[in-house]
Amino acid sequence: MSDDALEFGALGWPAAAEELERLQLALGRATPPEWSLPSPGAPPGRVAACFVCFGRGGGGPGAGGDRGWAGGATWLHGSIEASVCTTGEAGTAYDPGHLALREGPLLESAILTLPARPDVLLVNATGRDHPRRAGLALHLGAHLDLPSVGVTNRLLGASGAWPADEQWARSAFRLQEETVGYWVRTRRGTRPIAVHAGWRVDPDTALEIVVACIARARTPEPLRAARRAAREGRERSRTGGSSS
Repeated sequence: MSDDALEFGALGWPAAAEELERLQLALGRATPPEWSLPSPGAPPGRVAACFVCFGRGGGGPGAGGDRGWAGGATWLHGSIEASVCTTGEAGTAYDPGHLALREGPLLESAILTLPARPDVLLVNATGRDHPRRAGLALHLGAHLDLPSVGVTNRLLGASGAWPADEQWARSAFRLQEETVGYWVRTRRGTRPIAVHAGWRVDPDTALEIVVACIARARTPEPLRAARRAAREGRERSRTGGSSS
């Protein structure tokens, strides 16, 4: 475990925006050792993903105390190995740039419930595409001492044109001249996904990991499984079933 991970994991989850911003600035400046695949083109090992959803209805940014369902899944050797769902309360309303306040502990609970520790983590959030270079994908990785990658449908502050409409076409997106990730077109005729550098993972390695996890659909299989677990957990709660 790196010294940076020991430091950031011991800090817990901030409860206020000012505290979070100070931590994000420290995370954005940290220089932990980079993680890489065992060899070029090698499988990324056990890949976990996490996703949170909230109760249906209502509108706007939600509120602190909203009930949320966090799904987690692991993918190994080309198939889903395990999936889980946990439930808890959102810390705050949704606020871009402060997503950790709303979702951080929920996502952590899902990953810690998985039966095996992953090698790398996919998060439905940005990484270095963030005003303080530490979006939730990067923050969660540091908190759990796991290399991490963000996967989203849109950018937070970075900019970059979409790639050509060809499978596996890619184009960089940048924040203040720094390449912080790539758009990648995983299927012709569909919107590309944004792949974000995260904790200990540079943009090129992040892209390689995500491409290795694409199989039947536009988005990575472990993230699809985590999203499905979260939504199924919400549905069980709605119909009177149980959710851990």
